Amino acid sequence: PIFKIVIGPRTLLDMSAVAPNPPYSQKFRPVAAKEIIRTILVKKLSGQFYSQENVSQWAREISDDIKNKLKDFDLPRYKYVVQVLIGEQRGEGVRMACRCFWDTNTDNYAEDVFMNDSLYCVATAFGVFLY
Repeated sequence: PIFKIVIGPRTLLDMSAVAPNPPYSQKFRPVAAKEIIRTILVKKLSGQFYSQENVSQWAREISDDIKNKLKDFDLPRYKYVVQVLIGEQRGEGVRMACRCFWDTNTDNYAEDVFMNDSLYCVATAFGVFLY
Protein backbone atom coordinates (compact mmCIF):
# COMPACT_ATOMS: atom_id res chain seq x y z
CA PRO A 1 0.00 0.00 0.00
CA ILE A 2 1.08 3.54 -0.74
CA PHE A 3 0.33 6.03 1.99
CA LYS A 4 1.86 8.89 3.90
CA ILE A 5 1.79 9.77 7.54
CA VAL A 6 0.87 13.43 7.79
CA ILE A 7 0.73 15.43 11.00
CA GLY A 8 -0.03 19.06 10.48
CA PRO A 9 1.65 20.64 7.47
CA ARG A 10 4.62 18.19 7.42
CA THR A 11 4.91 14.71 5.98
CA LEU A 12 6.79 12.55 8.47
CA LEU A 13 7.27 9.38 6.50
CA ASP A 14 6.55 8.38 2.94
CA MET A 15 5.74 4.69 3.30
CA SER A 16 5.71 4.15 -0.47
CA ALA A 17 9.52 4.36 -0.43
CA VAL A 18 9.87 1.69 2.26
CA ALA A 19 9.80 -1.91 1.08
CA PRO A 20 8.11 -4.28 3.54
CA ASN A 21 10.81 -6.94 3.07
CA PRO A 22 14.35 -6.79 1.75
CA PRO A 23 15.10 -8.34 -1.65
CA TYR A 24 16.83 -11.71 -1.56
CA SER A 25 20.22 -10.18 -2.35
CA GLN A 26 19.94 -7.96 0.76
CA LYS A 27 19.03 -10.61 3.32
CA PHE A 28 21.29 -11.79 6.13
CA ARG A 29 23.46 -14.65 4.85
CA PRO A 30 24.25 -17.17 7.60
CA VAL A 31 26.85 -19.10 5.58
CA ALA A 32 28.91 -15.96 4.88
CA ALA A 33 28.48 -14.83 8.50
CA LYS A 34 29.70 -18.22 9.76
CA GLU A 35 32.85 -17.86 7.65
CA ILE A 36 33.49 -14.45 9.20
CA ILE A 37 32.97 -15.83 12.71
CA ARG A 38 35.29 -18.78 12.05
CA THR A 39 38.04 -16.54 10.64
CA ILE A 40 37.92 -14.17 13.62
CA LEU A 41 37.83 -16.97 16.21
CA VAL A 42 40.85 -18.72 14.69
CA LYS A 43 42.77 -15.45 14.37
CA LYS A 44 42.09 -14.33 17.96
CA LEU A 45 42.21 -17.62 19.85
CA SER A 46 44.73 -19.87 18.11
CA GLY A 47 47.61 -20.52 20.49
CA GLN A 48 45.84 -18.89 23.45
CA PHE A 49 45.46 -20.50 26.87
CA TYR A 50 42.48 -19.92 29.14
CA SER A 51 43.09 -17.02 31.49
CA GLN A 52 40.32 -15.69 33.68
CA GLU A 53 41.86 -12.22 33.49
CA ASN A 54 41.82 -12.13 29.67
CA VAL A 55 38.59 -13.81 28.61
CA SER A 56 36.36 -10.80 29.24
CA GLN A 57 38.51 -8.62 27.00
CA TRP A 58 38.79 -11.35 24.36
CA ALA A 59 35.00 -11.79 24.30
CA ARG A 60 34.46 -8.03 23.84
CA GLU A 61 37.08 -7.81 21.10
CA ILE A 62 35.73 -10.85 19.27
CA SER A 63 32.13 -9.64 19.41
CA ASP A 64 33.13 -6.15 18.22
CA ASP A 65 35.18 -7.61 15.35
CA ILE A 66 32.33 -9.88 14.26
CA LYS A 67 29.80 -7.04 14.42
CA ASN A 68 32.05 -4.69 12.43
CA LYS A 69 32.65 -7.32 9.73
CA LEU A 70 28.90 -8.00 9.50
CA LYS A 71 28.32 -4.30 8.95
CA ASP A 72 30.58 -4.57 5.89
CA PHE A 73 27.78 -6.61 4.25
CA ASP A 74 26.02 -3.23 4.02
CA LEU A 75 22.54 -4.65 4.51
CA PRO A 76 20.15 -1.74 4.98
CA ARG A 77 17.80 -1.85 7.97
CA TYR A 78 19.53 -4.86 9.58
CA LYS A 79 20.59 -4.81 13.21
CA TYR A 80 23.15 -7.24 14.57
CA VAL A 81 23.41 -8.89 17.95
CA VAL A 82 26.60 -10.83 18.69
CA GLN A 83 27.06 -13.11 21.68
CA VAL A 84 30.43 -14.63 22.60
CA LEU A 85 30.99 -17.18 25.36
CA ILE A 86 34.51 -18.28 26.34
CA GLY A 87 35.07 -21.00 28.91
CA GLU A 88 37.81 -23.21 30.25
CA GLN A 89 38.18 -26.60 28.61
CA ARG A 90 37.86 -29.23 31.35
CA GLY A 91 36.40 -32.09 29.37
CA GLU A 92 32.88 -31.35 30.60
CA GLY A 93 29.93 -30.86 28.33
CA VAL A 94 28.30 -27.49 27.76
CA ARG A 95 24.85 -26.86 26.36
CA MET A 96 23.59 -23.55 25.07
CA ALA A 97 20.16 -22.59 23.85
CA CYS A 98 18.31 -19.49 22.83
CA ARG A 99 14.81 -18.62 21.78
CA CYS A 100 13.98 -15.73 19.54
CA PHE A 101 10.79 -14.12 18.38
CA TRP A 102 11.47 -13.03 14.85
CA ASP A 103 10.39 -13.09 11.24
CA THR A 104 11.73 -16.28 9.65
CA ASN A 105 11.41 -14.58 6.27
CA THR A 106 14.05 -11.92 7.01
CA ASP A 107 15.88 -12.74 10.26
CA ASN A 108 18.53 -15.40 10.77
CA TYR A 109 21.64 -16.30 12.73
CA ALA A 110 25.06 -17.90 12.35
CA GLU A 111 27.27 -19.54 14.93
CA ASP A 112 30.60 -21.26 15.20
CA VAL A 113 32.60 -23.02 17.90
CA PHE A 114 36.34 -22.84 18.51
CA MET A 115 38.10 -25.30 20.79
CA ASN A 116 41.66 -26.05 21.79
CA ASP A 117 43.17 -27.95 24.73
CA SER A 118 42.70 -25.00 27.09
CA LEU A 119 39.48 -23.19 26.12
CA TYR A 120 36.31 -23.23 24.08
CA CYS A 121 34.45 -20.35 22.50
CA VAL A 122 30.93 -20.19 21.10
CA ALA A 123 30.10 -17.13 19.00
CA THR A 124 26.62 -16.42 17.70
CA ALA A 125 25.57 -13.56 15.42
CA PHE A 126 21.94 -12.63 14.86
CA GLY A 127 20.83 -10.56 11.88
CA VAL A 128 17.46 -8.96 12.55
CA PHE A 129 15.59 -6.90 9.96
CA LEU A 130 14.23 -3.62 11.30
CA TYR A 131 10.69 -2.92 10.09
